[in-house]
Amino acid sequence: MNVKIIATRSCTHRPNLERELQDLDVKYDVVYVEENQDVVSKYAIRHSPSLVIDDEVVCRGQPSETELKALFLTHG
Repeated sequence: MNVKIIATRSCTHRPNLERELQDLDVKYDVVYVEENQDVVSKYAIRHSPSLVIDDEVVCRGQPSETELKALFLTHG
C-alpha cells in the first residue's frame, strides 16, 4: 500500500494526521505542494492535507480518527 499525505508546509493539520497514521502503524510519505506542483494538477488538490492511497485521493482535509481506521481496514 502506498500512502501519501499531500500538504502545504504551513498546514496545521498535517502533524496531527501524521501522528494518527503513526498510531495506526501506517507507513506514509509527505509530499509538499510547494516543491511538487505536479501533484496539485494530478490529484486536483484544493485542500490541505489530502490523503492519497494507492494513487487515489481518499480524503480531502483532515479525516477523523474513525474515518482513518475505516480507510485502513478497507485498504489494509
